[in-house]
Amino acid sequence: MPAPPAGDGKRVLLAAPRGYCAGVDRAVVTVEKALELYGPPVYVRKEIVHNKHVVRTLEKRGAIFVDQTQEVPEGARVIFSAHGVSPAVHAEAAALQLQTIDATCPLVTKVHREAIRFASEHYTILLVGHTGHEEVEGTAGEAPDNTIVVESPAHAAEVEVPDPERLAWLSQTTLSVDETMQTVAVLRERFPHLQDPPSDDICYATQNRQVAVKQMAADCDLMIVVGSQNSSNSKRLVEVALEYGSRDGHLVDYADEIDESWMDGVRTVGVTSGASVPEVLVREVLDWLAARGYEDVSAVTAAQESLLFSLPTEIRRDLKAAGRQDAKLRHDPGSVPVAADHDSLR
Repeated sequence: MPAPPAGDGKRVLLAAPRGYCAGVDRAVVTVEKALELYGPPVYVRKEIVHNKHVVRTLEKRGAIFVDQTQEVPEGARVIFSAHGVSPAVHAEAAALQLQTIDATCPLVTKVHREAIRFASEHYTILLVGHTGHEEVEGTAGEAPDNTIVVESPAHAAEVEVPDPERLAWLSQTTLSVDETMQTVAVLRERFPHLQDPPSDDICYATQNRQVAVKQMAADCDLMIVVGSQNSSNSKRLVEVALEYGSRDGHLVDYADEIDESWMDGVRTVGVTSGASVPEVLVREVLDWLAARGYEDVSAVTAAQESLLFSLPTEIRRDLKAAGRQDAKLRHDPGSVPVAADHDSLR
């Protein structure tokens, strides 16, 4: 547990790990390399990751973000976002003769394959997640006739199923671990034959960021989470902070969104960021706090992360054909990159 500040000293507790996970890193670098290899425009279906700054930065470089596959000109190149897409979207792209690059996070692909397997065995899949989220739409699209989305413990208490003895549950990868398990507990109490996924669906990065916040929260008067409003995992970090003892908590995209009134009576500020947030935005928040006397920064480390995913096959192939040897992903300082091929997680 971090030591209390001396006297009336102001301090910052900085969560580690924070920011980019391996799937986000892979997706963002995929768009960057596509722009370098093929030149703009490169179309991206939906936001490549749920972060306003990342999307704006890529737009300036020539990426064009669209909501629907039909908005991409016939024969053009399109990248599918980290959240994944359904087979119907792949079919739409094929009908338009689009050149597709799939930047789906391998951990999301793993959940897709679990859905396919359970559906093939005639299970009804109770998919714990948020209706309308791109990841949920993609996973449910793998087995639309077999999937029911369950949003909360309250929803779990009333959901109707066709066969209580032929059920399995899966989850969106970016949820609150605690709330997901509460939802599953309700489902299991109602349906004792409920089958578990073969491995944990909530992604390692989501869990690690939540654990760090849990360790910090009781010592924080204020928790600042850097992330966008449409980022599920970022919003969950604020919820976790408040649940585990932080007096106040807010989600911001940029440092200039911090309200000076939040700082009234605050001695200890917790700072973290969602899994799709570049570190530069966290540094701007730290600078904002330092300018107001919060210069003492201590790290709270919950885990060490070293996983990296290889880039999509199309990008690696074309980089090699161009004689390029720079198909590497970024990683946070101090981490040891471990390459993991997409196929190894299928």
